[in-house]
Amino acid sequence: MPFPRLSPDMALFLDFDGTLAPIRAEPDCVYLPAEGAEILLAVSARLDGRLVILSGRDVRDLTRRIPQELWRAGGHGAQICAPGTTPSDGLKAAPPELVQRLQKIATPYPGVVVERKGEVLALHYRGAAEAGPQLEAQMSAVVAGFRGYSLQTGKMVIEARPDHADKGKSVTAFMRRKEFSGRAPLMIGDDATDEAAMQACLQAGGAAIKVGAGASVAPFRLDGPEDVWNWLREGLN
Repeated sequence: MPFPRLSPDMALFLDFDGTLAPIRAEPDCVYLPAEGAEILLAVSARLDGRLVILSGRDVRDLTRRIPQELWRAGGHGAQICAPGTTPSDGLKAAPPELVQRLQKIATPYPGVVVERKGEVLALHYRGAAEAGPQLEAQMSAVVAGFRGYSLQTGKMVIEARPDHADKGKSVTAFMRRKEFSGRAPLMIGDDATDEAAMQACLQAGGAAIKVGAGASVAPFRLDGPEDVWNWLREGLN
């Protein structure tokens, strides 16, 4: 099977952290590379607007980092912003008690940060990697007490997220839209949170590309964000 190339009959879904930009210890320091916005806009034009940045970030945060002219799906797809629209300030938040309990878990560990992403809460422990197993066990016990929430692990991050915040469900919902219908979906992502979206694309007759090392359902692979950008550039030629 040949490596997929960008084509006009495609609907493209791109993760942000670890896919379009390297993962950083401090999430607020992650931005697109130079000319990244220009390339994404050109790709979107080639696909007649069927380019979606599908991220675990809060869509308000995501909008500060990518062009507003693109589809943005934040919170693992639970928060949608159409091209040209501004995110609402009234996005639903996680239960206050859950926020407090996760902050209490993080406090004893210097370098561990709780990030609020609307309904999704992320505990980043890149600054205390050795504490990962203990933090996951503690978070699991807490999240079990909140109906409709589950735990999702990623690269040096553990997330508490509502069950409807799922990248696979988001891809499926996008493909039901009139402007996406009949297109072949392709997901490019690097983390465990992207696997559901990859599976959804494969089930819809599309493709998936895994960025970096690790097990994946994706039949194709790129080494890192730089290779993703090279793939995008080649598709524009």
